[in-house]
Amino acid sequence: PITTGFLHLGGLRTALYNYIFAKKHQGTFILRIEDTDQNRVVPGAAEGIEDMLDWAGIPPDESPRRGGSFGPYQQSQRLELYRRASDALLERGAAYRCFCSPQRLELLKKEALRSQQTPRYDNRCRHLTSVEVAEKLSQGLDWVVRFRLEKGVEPFQDLVYGWNKHEVADVEGDPVILKGDGFPTYHLANVVDDHHMGISHVLRGTEWLTSTSKHLLLYKAFGWDPPRFGHLPLLLNKDGGKLSKRQGDIFLECFARDGYLPETLLDIVTNCGSGFTGKQMGRTLEELISQFEIGRITTHSALLDLEKLPEFNRIHLTRHIENEGRRQKLVRELQLLVELVYGNQRVDREVLEKEYVERVLLLRKGHISFLKNLVSCDYSYLWIRPSVSREQLQAISGEADEIGKLVLGLMTRPAAGLTVEELNKDLRNLQKQTKGTKYSSLMQLLRLALSGKQHGPSVAEMMVTLGPTEVCGRIHKALSS
Repeated sequence: PITTGFLHLGGLRTALYNYIFAKKHQGTFILRIEDTDQNRVVPGAAEGIEDMLDWAGIPPDESPRRGGSFGPYQQSQRLELYRRASDALLERGAAYRCFCSPQRLELLKKEALRSQQTPRYDNRCRHLTSVEVAEKLSQGLDWVVRFRLEKGVEPFQDLVYGWNKHEVADVEGDPVILKGDGFPTYHLANVVDDHHMGISHVLRGTEWLTSTSKHLLLYKAFGWDPPRFGHLPLLLNKDGGKLSKRQGDIFLECFARDGYLPETLLDIVTNCGSGFTGKQMGRTLEELISQFEIGRITTHSALLDLEKLPEFNRIHLTRHIENEGRRQKLVRELQLLVELVYGNQRVDREVLEKEYVERVLLLRKGHISFLKNLVSCDYSYLWIRPSVSREQLQAISGEADEIGKLVLGLMTRPAAGLTVEELNKDLRNLQKQTKGTKYSSLMQLLRLALSGKQHGPSVAEMMVTLGPTEVCGRIHKALSS
């Protein structure tokens, strides 16, 4: 279940562990949208959550969009079910109507805080007789339904934390399960839905661990068998602080927009957590599923080092480039990026041809963390042919024409034979064949002829990435202009 709001890294991690667990055990991964708190509903967020799960490569088997045998999958569309469940508890005496006004509840809260106690409802309406309830109803007073917490909860075995129990009746008042607007609270809605949807296992955040005893009391009151629960440790910053949703930079849309691959996010949130063999970087979803064992999840908080994200992305981007099908998708994306960034500078059609763009990707794999790196200023020489005159080259060295011919001679070998190491040796030898041009001047001249810039990657790196045809074309153009 996911509450409405946009999907962030914590939510992704919870969804991912549920997805992996379901696939590991040939189960069904279900997405249920919890939108019963109408004050927190964000228009379009439910669709956005499903979009991001699809983007991340962990699509639900059943959901509001996909449907399924146990729908509807949005809690706001299941209100009649919760009302009937609440009525059943009222009839059994396991729940009662509470007529306390918001003002009285606020006073209770203030008094508790003033005496440095934890605010809790004092269960006043629990003791109303049926006559008193009927009288208040006849007066048209507003009411909510509260669940009667009983002492003596039974321990339960959590899949991660082991044996647990929390004597909820000792530390909190009877909880509201149905609000005045007819909407249930989390406690009732989840118990009812998990039962009716046939949920066998629930993996959720550790913040719900202390509420589980309360939920088990509800199952007992209904006479239902509960699912197995596993609580996942908190996902925190590497310094142990909470991930800040306010900054907005932990939402999946932001990572997607910034050029991160979905595999990168799946890899880092499991890498910083537990449940898998070892901690190697670069695991695929298939590897995560095969390595996962719920018994390997530790109770330590998972510390997320966001500074490592680019390195994770570099590994996964390299893998994408090496895969034929994914590489073709990257070629199209890079062509669009070049058009977007350099479109107004008249990009030659030849440098957008598939073969050229694909070669650039293959040669730069491992050197770049993001596809957008290839349209940065450092790599502009790949896409924009420089306008350099022969006079500019001759101002660096009077031997510009001779140097040009020598370089053209180097480029007779096939592109596959070009390596940065070999070219660096060749350029050293080439400088010795000049009459008096220094090596630094030779590099300056070639960098200008190839890129129109004074700074940038090494000349050998430029020549390898551009390839023989483009290198020859640019030198010809510069010396003949």
